Amino acid sequence: MTALNTQPPRNDKTIQAAVEEELEWTPEVNAAHIGVAVTDGRVMLSGQVDSVVEQSAAIKAALRISGVTGVEDDLAVRHHTDSTTDADIQQTVDRVLEWTSGVPSSIKAKVHDRKVVLTGQADWNYQRLAAGKAVERVFAVLSVDNQITLRRRPSADDTAERIKNAFVRNATLDANTITVSVSGSEVTLSGSVHSWAEKKQAGLAAWASPNVTDVKNEITVVA
Repeated sequence: MTALNTQPPRNDKTIQAAVEEELEWTPEVNAAHIGVAVTDGRVMLSGQVDSVVEQSAAIKAALRISGVTGVEDDLAVRHHTDSTTDADIQQTVDRVLEWTSGVPSSIKAKVHDRKVVLTGQADWNYQRLAAGKAVERVFAVLSVDNQITLRRRPSADDTAERIKNAFVRNATLDANTITVSVSGSEVTLSGSVHSWAEKKQAGLAAWASPNVTDVKNEITVVA
């Protein structure tokens, strides 16, 4: 028996309503302070949030909606009127990085005007992501600029093939719609998928290669 897709066709109005409902459904987000506009499937979020964590949660909520082809983040993190100084934040961020599992000691942070810049080199992308997520949760941080790079790795002739095999193994991806191009240790993904979840999964699969130091995810989301 073939399952029927009972979901009505998406247009900008229904996408906007779905995003607003998803924001209200997301516990980390105060939807009352966030505006939503949609043009040709592309969502623009505006307003103020209390933290970088809330900002990230709002963006992820919008990207979960079927029919969304992209998100423009115009959210501002509210500046807390407290006595926290850059020195206080720097001390906390340094300690958080030191105590976060998976973050190498080569990762450094610099705080200015409550904005954090992360630099240094890591062996894997998951370490870079772990550092960024850890710092996002520090109180009074207004933004996190993750400039961490991966250490140089030897290239391999079968890198594209192994990444494609990873796509085939992944139940959420259709490997036939994604093209993998490799130049040295840099990978470019192109083609099309039906959701941002698929695009993200493809990127993570490519980053997992032991011969990759950079991934340009140019996959198009087709609603």
